Amino acid sequence: MTQQRYYRPELDVLRLCAFLFVFFVHRLDLAPVDPATYYWGYHVSLVGNYGVPLFFFLSAFLITELLIREQDRFGKINVRSFYIRRILRIWPLYFTFFFLMVLLTATTRHFGGHIPPGAQLAFTLFSGNWYITFNEWQSYCINPLWSVSVEEQLYILLPLILFFTGKRGLMIFSFLAMIGAYIAIVYYAQRPTDGFSGQWTNSFVQFQFFGAGMLVALYLRGKQPRLNVVTRILLFVAGYSCWLLASIACEVNADAPHLGTVVQSVSGWLLILLGVMCFFFSFFGSAAKRMPSVLAYLGRISYGMYVFHITMYWIVYKIFGEALSAFSGKIGLYEWKHAVGMVIAFLMTVSLSFLSYRYFEKPFLRLKRRFTLVPSRD
Repeated sequence: MTQQRYYRPELDVLRLCAFLFVFFVHRLDLAPVDPATYYWGYHVSLVGNYGVPLFFFLSAFLITELLIREQDRFGKINVRSFYIRRILRIWPLYFTFFFLMVLLTATTRHFGGHIPPGAQLAFTLFSGNWYITFNEWQSYCINPLWSVSVEEQLYILLPLILFFTGKRGLMIFSFLAMIGAYIAIVYYAQRPTDGFSGQWTNSFVQFQFFGAGMLVALYLRGKQPRLNVVTRILLFVAGYSCWLLASIACEVNADAPHLGTVVQSVSGWLLILLGVMCFFFSFFGSAAKRMPSVLAYLGRISYGMYVFHITMYWIVYKIFGEALSAFSGKIGLYEWKHAVGMVIAFLMTVSLSFLSYRYFEKPFLRLKRRFTLVPSRD
């Protein structure tokens, strides 16, 4: 009997949205915007930080949905196959990129500072986020990999919890993850800092989005909401509004100095979570025919886009900054050179991710199918 394939193209489009949020905010690192001059432009870009929690929510939802389907069909889940699938999807690109950056930062001056041995060990063991939490950001191009460490920590725990305790145990774990997140948030709020704040890369804080994604999968039980287009648009707008409030009013801005109150912090993180949920339900259950295939494809290769994009920014703005200025002046857009650079970086990111997906990641994905019990998209 052929197992029914589980694939929701609208979630790939949503994954692309999550990437675009992150892509736009990271431009501010190397091409900053003056918030006094461009107040709304700055803040609309700044909320892009919350694209990472959206990634976390999506990952937890999809992994939980697939594992539950596997358990319902076979009576139990195959933990070994799950780990192999995750290894084949995540490790090849992650380690190839990371150790290439280690080599480049050690032998050239073009890609940021040297990566210390402690950071190399931490990122190799998927605890890079904890290294950043206690030591601040590392060499620029490897910094986005912190979120991969957080996801790998979930991947270690989730199948074991479901295997040994079932859906009830997974539900309890999800609630505990969310409670633990807000205990950590209160802890940070009571210890304000005018420098780097490690709460953004702290696994306990970010696990709330995993917990929420797992709970949604458990409560929906495979069902999909039937919402009209207007409702979905309103949910999308509500999600963005929640994020703007979290950023502007509650001042929860990733690793930025944290000087807010406990009420501000808790409210801000709840607004981020609510925004994530609004974005999810604005897409989930949409008709597949309404999802442009090119956008779904870009969502499919978003892992590579996420890994590569910040390096493309570095190449455009740092290595070829003077050439960018000259080119922008030649086409009459010198005053818009940062926007020109962003477009170039995006095209470079998409091109490299396409090549990586097709010629490097695909062979591992084909091998991954041998250990797949509930088919989904690659």
